[in-house]
This record gives sequence, C-alpha cells and structure tokens, in this order.
Amino acid sequence: MKSKIRYIENKSSGHHGSAWIGLVEFSKSGQTVYFNNKALKKLKIPGISGNHFDIETGEEYWVSGVKKNGQDRHQLGGGKIMIDRKSIPEYLKLVDFTILDENTFTVIDFAKTDKQRFNEIENEEIFFKDTSRYASYYDNNQRKLILNRDY
Repeated sequence: MKSKIRYIENKSSGHHGSAWIGLVEFSKSGQTVYFNNKALKKLKIPGISGNHFDIETGEEYWVSGVKKNGQDRHQLGGGKIMIDRKSIPEYLKLVDFTILDENTFTVIDFAKTDKQRFNEIENEEIFFKDTSRYASYYDNNQRKLILNRDY
C-alpha cells in the first residue's frame, strides 16, 4: 500500500497537543490511518476538533494533508511538530522549502506499526456497553471503548 505524507495532531488537549508530519499508511477501506505504532480510525461524525480517533485510547486526532505554506498548526495552537526523518525530503519538496526550521520541527524516527495488534483490538469481544450519556467515548460501531485493558 502506498504511503502518503500527512499532518496529524492530538486534539484531546485542544490546539496544543502533540503533532506529527510523516508518511502514513491507510487501511484498504481508507478509514484507518497507521503511523508511529498508532491506528487512527475515521469518525463517522467528526468531533469538535478531531476527524479520527485512536482505537486504543479513544483520543481525538486531526489528520489532514500538509499545507503548502508550512502553517499546519491551528492559528491559536503551538508547540513543535515532530517530523519523521524518512519524510523530510518529500515534505521539503511539497512545501518548496530548502531546510527545516529548527524552531518549528523536531526530527524523529516513526516506530513501526503492528497492524495485527490493532486488528485484534478492533475484533475483540466487548462484554460491557455503556449507553448512558456519561459514556466517555464510542467507536464507529457504537461500542464503548475499553480504556483500561489488562494485558
């Protein structure tokens, strides 16, 4: 499957959450984004700030293409963006820059993603379904995510 460069930001703490730029992989259906050992599933009804959620934690994420002007962070947000070392040449070409701004980016190496682990999480049997208005998060199948797993 072909990888594409994307901007990803954790929106659970507003506009100042961790942010990444790097090559991601998509599931066959295009509904799940895999990167840095995370699996982010597209929300059928996007939340306040996010359009995907982490299938392990339920945290909301914003996933989008990279802006050609290099201004990916929300205008009210802040913090350095982690960029995957392997994606730097493609990113620089896309935004038409010659170097990375050290004040904006931290270079990292994305961890390999274990897709089988996420497949098992999505297919495990859910024994408890909290349908109350106090439920903290539902996935696209209206199942309450189990956030405190015993491994």
